[in-house]
Amino acid sequence: MRNKHVENIESITPNKAFGLWSAIFLGIGSMVGAGIFIVIGEAGAIAGNLVAVSFIIGGIIALFCGYSLSKLAVKYPSRGGIVEYLLHGYGEGLFSGTLGMLFYLAQLVTLAAVSKSFGTYAATYFPTNDITLYTNIFAIGILMFFVLINLIGAAIVAQAENIIVIIKLVVLIIFTVLALFYIQPARLSLEHSPNMINVFYALGLTFFAFQGFSVITNSVEDMENPQQTMLKAIVMTILLVSILYVGISIAVFGNLSLETILKGKDYALAEAAKPALGLWGFKVIAATALLATASAINATLYAVTQISYTLAKEGNLPEVYEYHIFHNTEGLLISALLIVPMILLLDLSQIASVAAIAVLLIQGFTHTGHLFKYKETGANPLLITLAVLGSFGAGFFAIAYTLRAMPNLIYFILIIFFLAFTFEVAMRLIKNRVIEKQIVS
Repeated sequence: MRNKHVENIESITPNKAFGLWSAIFLGIGSMVGAGIFIVIGEAGAIAGNLVAVSFIIGGIIALFCGYSLSKLAVKYPSRGGIVEYLLHGYGEGLFSGTLGMLFYLAQLVTLAAVSKSFGTYAATYFPTNDITLYTNIFAIGILMFFVLINLIGAAIVAQAENIIVIIKLVVLIIFTVLALFYIQPARLSLEHSPNMINVFYALGLTFFAFQGFSVITNSVEDMENPQQTMLKAIVMTILLVSILYVGISIAVFGNLSLETILKGKDYALAEAAKPALGLWGFKVIAATALLATASAINATLYAVTQISYTLAKEGNLPEVYEYHIFHNTEGLLISALLIVPMILLLDLSQIASVAAIAVLLIQGFTHTGHLFKYKETGANPLLITLAVLGSFGAGFFAIAYTLRAMPNLIYFILIIFFLAFTFEVAMRLIKNRVIEKQIVS
């Protein structure tokens, strides 16, 4: 049964949980997580000491995308988030259904990337001669651990999220401040910089580190005065995170040579702690990465299996959203089985590239659909157009680099698109299922 909402968000019940700063804290917690631990080395391997510029451009694109999503969230207040916006932009047809399926698969790829990152950092505590074996064991192990947790429904894991957010933010800020005192300015010289085009090639990965900002839109039903709060919360979150990311980039590339970063790009953030904090600094950052990636797996696994899978299969969101109340065992197990082959067959660079491209394309299609509805949402069409151009433009550069550096990976991307389309067609033919709007305006 479709959940019918009234057109105006002000009619939703009062006593909201999210004010401006709680929404900002939610956004920062979602953004400053596994992404930066994955991205800093991978993007740095492409853009070198110009990666800070790539983060700045990625942040600007995120601001345009955040503007567009904030307008959509206020007009269509649903926890379905981006899938809901796609349905309003393109209607309840095959195209929007395929994009909804692609969104589900993109989250699976993101989970694979985060799990692989956990495995990579965990493997640094063990002998390097079997690094791949240890990485895969820990990556699959942490995934299965949280599958089990979700099956059991241990509420304490959900309650630990806020503590983990505080720990990782404190550690990253302390690391950045201390490391800035040890930088060698010569390492940041333009003489050691790659071609400027590499800044754009790295955009897919640097934007990926921002992609958690969309979580703020999912809190719209629980937000005080969302017409005023939503956009302000997204903009302030992205600006604050941009400052942190640029600082981290300068700290990493000011402390390490490019050769060192390339050698340990999968755990470059931890490596950059050594000059200032020694081996203990490496271990602390690595432990923080384990916490951040573990919490990201826990949060994303629930969203993917409980919400996205049900929406993809049944066409409607579950009526109960609360953590560990609604359970979809089938979705949980199928999602986990789809993630494991990605962990085993692809390395971190490859999975991160696929995840970044998928996220950018979903963003691009979402904002393109918004152009058809901008009069209803009251959004500025120029700013929406900039979000479209930024998303697809960064996606184009990411694909161009992938074709050049990892040509076989493009087949994996095409397979994901094919699976999304095939599954959507099959569900329509076999079950006569249509993914429906949750908000009837």
